Order: sequence, then C-alpha cells, then structure tokens
Amino acid sequence: MSAPTIDRIARARTAAARESWAEAYGLLHAHDEHPTSALSADDLTVLADAAWWSGHVDESVAARLRAHAAYVAGGDHRGAGLASWWLSHEYEGLGRPAAAAGWLHRAHHHLDDLPPCPEQCFLAWTDAEEASARGDHAAALAAGRRMYRLALRSGSPDLLALSRQAESSVLLASGRRAEALALLDDAMCAVTAGELSGMCTGWLYCLAITQCMETADFARAVEWTNAAMEWCEPPWTGSAPDETGTGTGPMAVPSGENPFRGVCRAHRVQVLDLLGAWASAEEEARLACREVPVDCLESAAAAYYATGDVQRRQGRLEEAAASYAHAHELGRIPQPGLALLRLAQGRADAAVAGVDLALACQSDPRHDLLGRARLLAARSEVALAVRDVPGAAGAAAELEVLAGDVPLLRAMADTARGAVALAEARPEPALRLLRRALAGWLELRVPYEAAQVRMLLAAADRTVGDEEAARLELGAARAVFERLGAVPDARRAAALLTGGSRRRLPGGLTAREAEVLRLVASGGTNRDIAHALVISEHTVARHLNNIFAKLGVGSRAAATAYAYAHDLV
Repeated sequence: MSAPTIDRIARARTAAARESWAEAYGLLHAHDEHPTSALSADDLTVLADAAWWSGHVDESVAARLRAHAAYVAGGDHRGAGLASWWLSHEYEGLGRPAAAAGWLHRAHHHLDDLPPCPEQCFLAWTDAEEASARGDHAAALAAGRRMYRLALRSGSPDLLALSRQAESSVLLASGRRAEALALLDDAMCAVTAGELSGMCTGWLYCLAITQCMETADFARAVEWTNAAMEWCEPPWTGSAPDETGTGTGPMAVPSGENPFRGVCRAHRVQVLDLLGAWASAEEEARLACREVPVDCLESAAAAYYATGDVQRRQGRLEEAAASYAHAHELGRIPQPGLALLRLAQGRADAAVAGVDLALACQSDPRHDLLGRARLLAARSEVALAVRDVPGAAGAAAELEVLAGDVPLLRAMADTARGAVALAEARPEPALRLLRRALAGWLELRVPYEAAQVRMLLAAADRTVGDEEAARLELGAARAVFERLGAVPDARRAAALLTGGSRRRLPGGLTAREAEVLRLVASGGTNRDIAHALVISEHTVARHLNNIFAKLGVGSRAAATAYAYAHDLV
C-alpha cells in the first residue's frame, strides 16, 4: 500500500475505535470507491459497522458479505462465523427471513466444531430466542446459561450483559418474574454506567424497555426510557469494539451517529402517552418515524399507533384513523385502538369484531402481557357499550387472572371489574373496586385512566345517592380531560355535572324511578330489578308504568334509548 492509503485506513481504524462512525465510514468508503489496494477482512467489517451506524444499511450488508468471503479465503472460521451471524441479524431486520436462516446456518457451520470462543455466544443467544419462541423453556434456559458461560470465559463486558438479558427474557417467558427482573437490573447496571459499546448499549436499552412494556413494568420502563433518550443525545458514551464487534472500555461518540435514537424515541412515545404528556408524545412520534432505520420499521409502527391513541382520545377521529392505517401498513395490528375508534364512531359491531379477532390472533398471550391486557380491557368496555354484560364480565375475569400483583395490570383489572359491577347494579362492590383502581392509576401517575375511573365512580356514587361525592369526582375528571385535550370526555363530564345540578332526572322522574330505569337500560328483568333494589316485582311494574307515562314511551327498548340519550346510564 502507498503511504497515503495506509494513513487513511489507519485513521479509519482509529475513528472506529473511538466509535466515530461517520468519520470511519467516510474514510473507508472513499478508499473503497477508488481502491489502490483491497481492504482486509477486518477493515471490511469496520466498513460494514460504520455504514450501519451512518444509516447505509444496504452498504453495510454488502461490505459484510465481502468480509465473510475474505475471512473464508484466509481460513478464519471465527471471523467468518461472526460475519455470518451479523448477516443473519441484518437480513432478519430487513424482512428477508430466508436469507437470515441461510446465514445463520453458515454461522453454525463455521463455529459449531470449534473450541469454546466468544463468537459462539451469539449462536447461543439465537438458540435461546428460538427455543423460547416455540415454548421450549428448558432448552431456552440451557442456551441462555451456555451463553453466560461463554461470555464469562471471554471476559467481554458486552457479552456478559447480553447473556444476562437473554436469560432474563427466558425467565420472564417461563413466569419467573422476580428472578428475571433481577438479572435484567444486573445487565442494565453495566449499560447505565457506560461500560459497554454503543451497539450493546443500544441493544440492551431497546430489549429492556420492550421487556418492561410487554410485562407491564411501568416504573422500569419510565426509568430506562428516560436514560435511553439521554444516551441518544450528545454527548453519549460507549466503548471501543473488540474482536466480537462489542466493547471493552468507555468512549465518547458524536451525537449524529446513533441509529438507535429513533427506536428509543418510539419507546418514549408509549411512555409519554401513558403519562398524559400527549403533545410531547405526538411530536416525539413524528420525530421517531423520521429517525427509525429501515431495519426497525416496527418501531415506527408503534409510534404511529400511539399517535392514533392520542388523536382518538382527543376526538380527532379522522386523524386517528389515518395513524392506525399507517401502523397497519408497517405490519402492526392496530388494536385495540381501532376498535375503540369504531365505537366512538358509533360502529359497535365493527368494534366487537375487531377486538375479538385481535384476541383470537394472539398466539402466545404470555409473550405480551400488556398487549393482552389492553385487548381484554377494550373487550370489556366494548361489551358494556353494547349491553353485553356477560361478555364484559368474561373479559374482566380473564384480565383479573392475568393481572397478578403487577400494579399496571392490577389497575386495569380493577377498572374493568368495577365497570362490570356497576353495570350489574352492584354499587358497593363497584365502589370498592373503582376506588382501588383509582388509587392504582394515581400511584402510577397515569392521568387519563384515573379520570376515566373517576367518571365511573361518579356514576356509582349517584347510584347510592351520594351526589356530593359524584360531583367531586366529575369535577376532578373534567379538569384532567381539559388539561389533556380529551375534548369528548371533557364535554361528557361537563354534561354530567350540569345534569347533577338539576338532580340529573329529566322527565320528572323520581330518584327511585331513575334507579329502576338504569337497571332496565342495563338489561335487567323485573325479577333482576326487584332483587337488586330489594323490592317486590309488583312494585317494579308500578315504577315502570310511571316511567313509561312520564317519558311518553311504550317499551323497555324506548325507555333504554331515552336513558342513554339523557345520560342516565
């Protein structure tokens, strides 16, 4: 090589060592376009890494293919095996599963018969993920622990942290939540301390936040999402890559070279949505959709979906429909948001069908507890809207089993069961469940759901005759809805407050007649109503005659329609 060529390649290697990927990419790309000599296998690997970090995914794949060929030509099976694994990983992200499977097979071909080496960690990691996906938790755990032993032998901080995360993921899938979260916390210590390479840091933030959201561990999700966004902004620290493509010591990296920013931002959107920071969530979603790399489009889909949820709650229904459609285009089933949108549009049948199909399509509910819980909560809400109280009760019961002692899921279950109890004209159990749900949402600092529970509590308070408590709940709910921009809910709370000041009894109904009408609207028979109010069926019939006369209606269906139209239910 000429002296200028040697100097350019040496500078590229130095830039890569400090993870200045744009600089390394510029130097090696320029050399590769006008080569005075061929790049070595290791230099081609650096070019592939630098191209990925700089947003040139196709060039990354092309350079890694050449690196693999060079390793094979040089008889370096470890280098060829690692290049094969990375190609499998990149092709998987690009939506080419056949190519990914082929390169994974090649990685096994290169590495399986070698003595224990660091590169085999990646194969063990893949083995653990595949076994877990097919429900073989014993094989998955064995693979995860094999990865840990190999990582321990290698001395690589990156591989050790990744092995802890891999085992944590397997334990979570097996239902061993406490053990799993302890291992995940262990792995994340190395991340937050800046001990790992940029690639490993980004991987672990994304994997950990995904795990926390799927298992409804909201506190950890908030903490690590905030930490991930700080890492994505200037300056962030990582460590120099070692022979496995991971790292050994802290390095400062320029801020413009972080493909993980869009992915981390998409996770942040979901957290901001729950926290009620809706304007920030929508803006972050727009940024995330621009920043997400082409091999991580599922993150853009999640951002579009969360945006649709915000728009739906704010009454921007056409915009919400467009956001859900974008999420669907990128491969995400936009449920239960789309079902709740259809409900808001008055298309109850479409809402029921959509959420039922989404529940049926979940192959393994344990894989995404929060996703399953949200579907069940929506199923209960939609069922109550169409007066299918048994269907709502069934969904709430499954949600109760799912919740366990996880705070976010517990608040969701208590909300659903409280709404069902209210629909069943059981105000005392409803009040108990809803008060517990409200305490849970407030502790989690999730304002919209807390305000929705307050609306239910107001209805329960009025059922037992506590108008003052009902007005307090409605006033608090209205203030939250107005702050969030949830216009339909704010209007509903205001209407109920105004109705309450008129004793909320249109048509000259007495308080007892209003109680009877609410139970009729909930589908109760005369016998059901008599049992609920501890009166005779004859007295129920007399109340119904008076109600029909006062409202000018001639059937239970017409009386039910009147009750809904005048916010009596």
